[in-house]
Amino acid sequence: MSDVDAAITRAHHDEWARVVATLTRRFGDLDTAEEAAAEAFAAAVERWPADGVPPSPGAWLTTTATRKAIDRIRRENKRDDKHKEARMAYDDDPPEPPGAIDDDRLRLIFTCCHPALAMDARLALTLRMVGGLTVPEIAHAFLVAESAMGQRITRAKAKIKAARIPYRIPSADDLPARVTGVLAVLYLMFNEGYLATGPGTDPVRHDLTTEAIRLTRLVRALLPEDGEVAGLLALMLLIEARRPARVSASGELVALDEQDRGAWDTALIAEGHHLVRERLAAGVAPGRYQVLAAINAVHTSARDIRDTDWSQILALYDHLVRLDPSPIIALNRAIAVAELDGPEVALAIVDRLAEPLANYHAYHATRADLLRRLGRSQQSRAAYDRAIELAGNTAEIAHLTRRRDQLG
Repeated sequence: MSDVDAAITRAHHDEWARVVATLTRRFGDLDTAEEAAAEAFAAAVERWPADGVPPSPGAWLTTTATRKAIDRIRRENKRDDKHKEARMAYDDDPPEPPGAIDDDRLRLIFTCCHPALAMDARLALTLRMVGGLTVPEIAHAFLVAESAMGQRITRAKAKIKAARIPYRIPSADDLPARVTGVLAVLYLMFNEGYLATGPGTDPVRHDLTTEAIRLTRLVRALLPEDGEVAGLLALMLLIEARRPARVSASGELVALDEQDRGAWDTALIAEGHHLVRERLAAGVAPGRYQVLAAINAVHTSARDIRDTDWSQILALYDHLVRLDPSPIIALNRAIAVAELDGPEVALAIVDRLAEPLANYHAYHATRADLLRRLGRSQQSRAAYDRAIELAGNTAEIAHLTRRRDQLG
């Protein structure tokens, strides 16, 4: 990758959300903002290799996108007030006060997680506008078709326009009503980085996991008494601690039972465990993220996979199922059941999840492993084939392929 290509990639990661937000605020239309931003980045790809990277890439992109938006509005012959607004956009508008949140990216996430939108809609829209995830990546996170996710995002934009939902920076009083959506966005951002699904990306996107952790730390500073914020931060830290051991030198995903635990980040584990103990000491019923963090605390407490306290993990999953009776939680619970009661009992649980998880690669990978342990090699191979077909991560595909090829 050339220096110019690297600069464009960094600009896209750092500036996309800010440019879209600036244009949305000026023109009041998400579609215009996104299309103009896309044209500005396309212009950067064309011009920067010849002209050089500008001293202030963000300012260049914002100016170019603003002019593209004005040209678009004029071409479409919008109302007179749109023309006036477009002309005003040439002026240097004073920046809006940051309100309760100093960080630009986190402020955008809180702004986009408007409670007037349905939760799924605000999550999808925020991940697209601010998180920088593609529609296929977001669709994978929600286990829906790309076309359905595209329609969901389009409907969210249409509702914002039809209901005249204001693009307004939230105050401190607004934060508690929006934090649930914000945490879900950050969790999904982290998950995409932890096991990337985008074609051509690294199997683990450290940029996304690091950014999600940074933003979650900021949310914790804003809402220090919120147990779920602490729980999500602990969960991220305990998962991130295992990153050095998750991908082999050959580029293959390394399963938890095969990882070199000596390579785990002990400082992150210690911080994550401290947060989990802090929430337990609070004596308040834990939420979803706190229970997930506790499960990961049990995993990271074991020096060897054989030392894992599976009975405690299963008890935590039993509690989590009551909080979140989703098929994915049930699938993860079945893995703990397999360790305690055997693969045959776990397989019966997994098979009941066939319909909701038919297109989820981890369902087929889990089923393939249980069938392998039961000596049902032919069925295991077919399940591995389906998992490989659905998996979008190159490291995971390499791992599943090796497991399949080891079958007798």
